[in-house]
Formats: sequence, structure tokens, C-alpha cells
Amino acid sequence: MSKLFQANVKENAKLSKSHYLITLHPVKKIKKPEPGQFFMLAVNQNADPLLRRPFSLHRWLGRDLQLLFRSVGKATNILKEKKPGEMLEIIGPLGNSFPLNPSKSKPVLVAGGLGIAPLFALAEKLSQKKPLFFLGAKNREEVLCIEGLNSIGIKPVVSTDDGSLGQKGLITDVLKDFLSRHPSPLTRYCLYACGPKSMLKELFVLTKDLGVKGYFALEENMACGIGACLSCAVNTKKGVKRVCKEGPVFPIDEIIW
Repeated sequence: MSKLFQANVKENAKLSKSHYLITLHPVKKIKKPEPGQFFMLAVNQNADPLLRRPFSLHRWLGRDLQLLFRSVGKATNILKEKKPGEMLEIIGPLGNSFPLNPSKSKPVLVAGGLGIAPLFALAEKLSQKKPLFFLGAKNREEVLCIEGLNSIGIKPVVSTDDGSLGQKGLITDVLKDFLSRHPSPLTRYCLYACGPKSMLKELFVLTKDLGVKGYFALEENMACGIGACLSCAVNTKKGVKRVCKEGPVFPIDEIIW
């Protein structure tokens, strides 16, 4: 089945000053995407901007797919103006997905900022296991999807850098405090995380010290999305890996920081 397809814009909802949720309806049936996978979108039919942009799967609604994005540059500023009925050309689903944790372990999800995008899809898939969800952002405006998480029975622990919503401080510190109060046995937790590189580095150190296993979904700039250009290469214990091809999901202890 070809991974190149066209999709109609079904809805393009503004969530905050700079965040949007776009719902797309593929014209033809596509392979069902899994949490952690992503799509490469051409936001215009012409060659401006030239490169497609990567967007993580946020939700799969049976036939429609939802992508969560922030308007930060030319491509996303074009995308936020798309109206229902307009057509987009897309490649995907691409990359690997989050491995499901062993049945006896408790999933712990940690999202920083827009890292909520792929982790929401995972939370939905793991909802019957009642995962713990830690959601951090710079301020109240950038805390996304609380209502959506509540709707699937998950009440996230929230922190903001400025204290405008939830606890004040970094979500990594909040998680560390939680783990210190629930120390035995830490090996029963399986951690999944996505967010800024600084957050993932902190989580790497924390989980290494405590012996917690899990997976990171990496956010890297991508030019092609199919492994040809090497623009998203990262160093791992198994050599150089391409985030778009061998990733974007990697075991926590495999990445070299």
C-alpha cells in the first residue's frame, strides 16, 4: 500500500494563541497509524515551502486522523489557515511506534509542551491500564489536551514553569518527587516520554539512577522523512540512527546524550 495519499481538511480548530488541531480525511483508505508514528505534510501544492513538514499522529478516529501543531514558521502559518474542503498531500504513516509495556508494569507518560501530541494517542490506547500522566509546559496557555485526557479517564499531573497552572516548576522535578514517594518497586514502571531535548536528558539521568525502563519519542528536524537525507541522525549505543526511519521511538537507555 502506497504511503503517499491525499486528504481533505475536515476541521482546523484553534486551541490557543498558537496551537491548532487539524482533522484530515484521507480520500482513500490508508494503513492504520500507531501511536508514535508521524506524517510528512506538503502544506502547499506549489514548491513553497519546498520541504514537507513532520507531524506526529495525535489521534486516529477510525478513518480520520488528527494532528496537533504550533504555528511557529512559514509552513505552519500556512497550515493554520487551511479551511474545510481544502486538500493536502501527505506521506505516512512513517517511523516506528511505541512498544506496549509488559502487562504487569504501570505505564507512566511524560509530555513536555507539544510532546503531548503523540502521547495522547498512546494514552488513549493504554487507557484501560489507567496510565499515570505528567504534563508540563511553560505556562497555562501551552498546557494542552487536559479535557481530552479527562474524557478517557486520565487526570494528568500538571506543572508550568511560571506556576500559572498546576504545580510550579519542571515536570521532571514533579516526576522525581512522585517516584521518591512511591519507591518500591520502581522496576514496575514503564516510562514513555516526548518533549524538548533538555527534558529528555533530565529523564534519562533520572531513569538511569532509578532503574526505570521505557521509551522516548524524539523531536528532530526532518527534511525527507524517509531516511535518505540523514538530517535527523542521532547517536545511539548501536551506532548512528535516523529518527525518521529507525525512530522516532527509541529505548531510553539506547540514546547517547
